[in-house]
Amino acid sequence: MHLLAQLRRLERKYRDELVVVGVHSAKFNAEKATEAIHQAIRRYGVEHPVVNDRDFVVWQSYAIRAWPTLMFISPEGRVLGKYEGEAPFDALDRLVGEMVREFDGRGVLDRRPLDFLRREPLPAAGLAFPGKLLADAASSRLYLSDTGHHRVVEADLAGTVLRVFGVGEAGLRDGAAVEARFHAPQGLALGDGRLYVADAENHALRAIDLAEGRVTTLAGTGKQAMARLRGGPGREVPLSSPYDLALAGSTLYVAMAGLHQLWAFSLVDGTIRPYAGTGREGIADGPRASADFAQPFGITTDGERLWVADSETSAVRQVDLRDGQVATLVGLGLFVFGDEDGVGDAARLQHVEGIAWHQGALYLADTYNNKIKRLDPASRRVTTLAGQPEPGCQDGPGEQAHFDEPGDVSAADGRLYVADTNNHAVRLIDLAGGTVSTLALRGLDELRGD
Repeated sequence: MHLLAQLRRLERKYRDELVVVGVHSAKFNAEKATEAIHQAIRRYGVEHPVVNDRDFVVWQSYAIRAWPTLMFISPEGRVLGKYEGEAPFDALDRLVGEMVREFDGRGVLDRRPLDFLRREPLPAAGLAFPGKLLADAASSRLYLSDTGHHRVVEADLAGTVLRVFGVGEAGLRDGAAVEARFHAPQGLALGDGRLYVADAENHALRAIDLAEGRVTTLAGTGKQAMARLRGGPGREVPLSSPYDLALAGSTLYVAMAGLHQLWAFSLVDGTIRPYAGTGREGIADGPRASADFAQPFGITTDGERLWVADSETSAVRQVDLRDGQVATLVGLGLFVFGDEDGVGDAARLQHVEGIAWHQGALYLADTYNNKIKRLDPASRRVTTLAGQPEPGCQDGPGEQAHFDEPGDVSAADGRLYVADTNNHAVRLIDLAGGTVSTLALRGLDELRGD
């Protein structure tokens, strides 16, 4: 995911010389389905063809060892070399530029256009791959990250849209709602009259003044951090894929997925710095400075503890804000996942991305299992609330309902709001009866950009 932006820039700069072919060798079972890959291609705006290497045939034939790996192949079909891990654009640009000059000088470049990909536009109306949401009972408001449309939506809890923030085109621009730009916004947090936004592909934290409707940037430079950092003044520190937010007191905690860490932004002095995690990808408990996380995609709090949806380990982690100790409630490792209810180590999740604390319980968007689950943090018991393993879009009793890679959950007024990402929808679960329905968003397209 973190290489897509760099590859997109290379494809556009060298549109007549460079062909990118993605090879998807899935770690998780849910990622092996071709339709799931198709949805991901649309969601992330991939502009090159992708091979579904579900049986690791290409992986093994090229002796791949790690995600991601770049293989460089000459116009004659010879392997020139490979690079493991993420790389900054400037380095890739220099390398590709040198290759273009070399092969152009030898007269072997074929600049005839190639078009492998069957491109499908995002939904023009309604939502497009909504990633995160926040339901607030106190203000009777629902806030949505309309991720695919690069905007944030404000509605009431019944679904009437009140305002839209952002023009609907990717960019990093502050200002009024009708001129601001986001780039694939994700997590949201609410406090002191402001809505905080994890602007994931801008690698930035943004704030919306709800009284004035103005958007400002709090942290991030707009460029992705390529190394571990100590932090500093918010606007001077590059970030990496901030995916979700939780507000406790005067601190905004950030699930910094790209760095495998939790960060903390001070609303008092505007500084941001790592809070928990070494930056190594893994699962290790203990003091927050020595703990390991793996692409945390979700975070929530009760004011005394943080709970984290640690996606790559299919785990739920707990951080005590009083003593800084990190513990694992569910999850055993990077390659241990499944779909099993149970207690503690007996339970299995699959790439859980969304998490919400509500009245003593944790609610989970168990994304790759297409289910919504409940976790008791005291007993560590996991139970399925709604959903079936097969993706779909079906309302009704919880055990009969279908979701398609739900990305987030939030609770208010006895209902659980679900960002049903691949269905471009918001779903509702009645917490008393368990019935699932679809929220009708009214007026969204009329307010687009206004």
